[in-house]
Amino acid sequence: MLLKWLKMDKREPFKDMHIELFSTSNGIYAINSPVRVKILSMLRKGELSFDQLVELSGKAKSTVSVHLRRMVNEGIIGSKTDPLDARKKIFFIKSEYIGKLSGKKVVTENIDEYVSSYVEGEGDPYKFFRLIFHTIRVSLISQGIDIDPILYEAGVKVGKTLYKKVKDPDINKLAENIALFWESHNLGQVNVKKLEPLTIDVYDCFECQSLPILGRPACAFDSGILNAVFSAHFNNEVSVNEIKCYAMGDNHCSFTIKKHTK
Repeated sequence: MLLKWLKMDKREPFKDMHIELFSTSNGIYAINSPVRVKILSMLRKGELSFDQLVELSGKAKSTVSVHLRRMVNEGIIGSKTDPLDARKKIFFIKSEYIGKLSGKKVVTENIDEYVSSYVEGEGDPYKFFRLIFHTIRVSLISQGIDIDPILYEAGVKVGKTLYKKVKDPDINKLAENIALFWESHNLGQVNVKKLEPLTIDVYDCFECQSLPILGRPACAFDSGILNAVFSAHFNNEVSVNEIKCYAMGDNHCSFTIKKHTK
């Protein structure tokens, strides 16, 4: 069982847990304390001081201090001296967020039907690879395991390499190169809907079209690729927000890409 390999922050019935997973040099930590989950969700957005964490969490200073000290010792977060006040500390994420677990089964789906549809088809190798990807992901989701953060980081790594092949100073040409890459690799059909804000639509999306309706965006891998490509293009970090998705019941996926303000 997966949980036997994780370092739990406390013991509770798994069926009632919402667990965040963080990877450190000491191993994987499963965080199910609501206070720690809230602190970590805030720190994932950026560095914060002790006073800011107390204010945003709504918890007592002593409570926040205990949780911060333990997570620093575990290597989940780190701290540094506040450059504006040497008596204070700034806290930041030191580990890698790798996903979450839920004690409740999120979706149920008859995998046999999906496999049968492939077997009875033409045996296209591309469709078989899609079958493998779909089956693994749905099996994890059905067990309450969310691996979107891992897929996102994998997408970022792919995007950094991909940018070298598709880059162009003209954003329209860059978008055209991305569309050609997506289509030639059977990832879907890309269309730039508008430039302000930059909005990209994807039809026949490889990553999510065959997933069950999840009620949330599911294209973490594509989001990671787009983040890396456009961050490199603008020489500035961007935010990628998936506003439409097959997994939300839409007939295509749609991403908005915005530069961070410096």
